[in-house]
Amino acid sequence: MTTATATETLTAGWRPTRHRVALPRLLRAELRWIFRRPRTLVVLGLIAAIPVIIGIAMQFAGDSAGANGEAPVFVSAAASALALPVGALTVMLSLLLPLTVAMASGDAIAGEQAHSTLRGWLLAPVSRGRLLGVKAFGVAVVALAAVTLIAVTGLVTGLIFNGTSGLFTLSGTTLSLTDAVLRVALAAGWVALQLWAIGAVALAISACTDHPMLVVACTLGGLIVSQVLLLFSALDWLHPFLLPDSWMAITDVLRDPIAFDGMFEGAARAACYIVIALSLGYARVLTRDG
Repeated sequence: MTTATATETLTAGWRPTRHRVALPRLLRAELRWIFRRPRTLVVLGLIAAIPVIIGIAMQFAGDSAGANGEAPVFVSAAASALALPVGALTVMLSLLLPLTVAMASGDAIAGEQAHSTLRGWLLAPVSRGRLLGVKAFGVAVVALAAVTLIAVTGLVTGLIFNGTSGLFTLSGTTLSLTDAVLRVALAAGWVALQLWAIGAVALAISACTDHPMLVVACTLGGLIVSQVLLLFSALDWLHPFLLPDSWMAITDVLRDPIAFDGMFEGAARAACYIVIALSLGYARVLTRDG
């Protein structure tokens, strides 16, 4: 066998080895990248402070009502360890929480594409499908962290101001602290699912552009338009397809017993949004050049 023949044989039998980066390593790297951003920490700090501000305002309102000879029991109940975190989640679900998730989604793909740091993931090497999965995981963690901060600070603030008193439901019954904590956890998990749906839509938009602010604008604009459309009874046929249609169902955790119909409907709708949006994002990531 000649040298040329041996070389051709070795070359034909040799295949390059493609090493894949371990998934836990990718997830840790993504979380480090997310929580090192100053704007992420600032937004999360602001989110954690809002329930405290609401609790202080309600406490001052209760003191003022008591000084005027009025019974502050309803004000005290509104700042309790049950109503305060649920109320804060309800208020912030309309704008600030979606803004937080949209910012994280915009930075996840469009932001890195704009700064040319996304190529490093593909050179790692990381497949585009795994890349989208890691980015979706990072956005989900941001949403869960934001919701957890609201629930914990609201719960602690309510306990500091009112202790275990004022744990009233809208049905007029009184709950134990354990039951109140479980209801707050249920509300937080349900809100996190809604935010994951918003994050999935924002990721699909982020895969189509290099401008993260465009992702934020499109996501928030879509939510605002959806909430406006819900005000028109002539569009009742469209309401079941709009994500915010069941958002007020979160207040059902304040009833005794809990009415799960609206929450189940909202959870199913959010799951459909997640599947469809991530599928569209996956299709775009696979076919995108660069």
